[in-house]
Amino acid sequence: MRCWAVLAAALCLLAACSKNKNPEQPAKLAPIKSTLRVEHLWSASVSDRGAKQLRLGLGLALDADRVFASGHKGEVAAFDLRTGHRLWRTNTRLPLGGGPAVRGNLVVVGASDGHVVALNAADGKTLWTVLINGAVISAPAISDNVVAVRSVDGKLRALSPTDGHELWETEQDVPSLSLRGTSTPVIVGDLIICGFDNGKVVAVNSADGSQVWQAAVAAPHGRTEIQRLADVDGPVSVAGKDVYAVGYHGNVTMLALDSGQTWWAHKASSYRGLAFGNSVVYMATADGQVDALNPSNGSVIWSQAALRYRGLTAVAVSDDAVIAADFQGYVHFLDKSNGSFVARVRAGRLRISNPPIVEGNEVVVINDGGRISAYRMSPRG
Repeated sequence: MRCWAVLAAALCLLAACSKNKNPEQPAKLAPIKSTLRVEHLWSASVSDRGAKQLRLGLGLALDADRVFASGHKGEVAAFDLRTGHRLWRTNTRLPLGGGPAVRGNLVVVGASDGHVVALNAADGKTLWTVLINGAVISAPAISDNVVAVRSVDGKLRALSPTDGHELWETEQDVPSLSLRGTSTPVIVGDLIICGFDNGKVVAVNSADGSQVWQAAVAAPHGRTEIQRLADVDGPVSVAGKDVYAVGYHGNVTMLALDSGQTWWAHKASSYRGLAFGNSVVYMATADGQVDALNPSNGSVIWSQAALRYRGLTAVAVSDDAVIAADFQGYVHFLDKSNGSFVARVRAGRLRISNPPIVEGNEVVVINDGGRISAYRMSPRG
């Protein structure tokens, strides 16, 4: 029933858009003058043949010089970051929906039927498999002591990294209607921080799941259930002792890591996560605007509106640019100082739903067909 409710939310949103007398059209891309050289390095793929082209929580994970990816049909694979050479491939034969996450020798993926699988990062061999009572459609988080898994039934669970047995669980109320998506947990020290469909961000003790604090980021309001959607679907971003979060139909908010106290909040709407770099908070809004915010007070430093309604991913930040991809497979590179376009490439014609990942001067994306593309960035002479 939970899966149907989530899916219904997505369908209702699409229906609402179609009934709009003046539906917003995706912005047309204007030519740009490239000042950043973006060189294609390699392409690879994970098998998604015959699967729905909607990856949602099936993004990329990066560990040192390895890139990890997974597909709906159950494939998990590791690739060399520099060459794209496939290091190993494992077929879990599960309907994967979330992950991969990687830490040390552990790669963890979750499935829409409730299975959670841990693989050896060196060779892909299965270490353990457990079944939880809830679909997993976002990446887990891993520390030395726990594997944190968020499921669509509103529960946050901690599993043992050793054998997958459940250590504890906690939950939040789930609205009758919500966006299709769940927040990836973030582990910081002894805390696990996660957003929920009721508009709250909750921090729990990783040892026993006891609640340390909770904060309302998006409060449901409006006459209809769609207007009251208030999901916090993107992962929080943590910088030092500060936590940054954003909700759909809610606020972008700065919270205290130790107490959850709200330092500032400004009206915003996003179902993506935030990125923090060079003492600036970057955000792709629900309508496709990219904003750079002052982390101390939330004031807008710059906004780029030329990508509105193009279904942007969450942004990533490199030394050279703010990076986001869109529904037509384009990857956009923006100047960090003012938001102007510095480069653009196209990684195929399919949508890119998950954010790019960055390592040094290299950026890697995966589209909704499972195709992985890697690029190297360098300033033009």
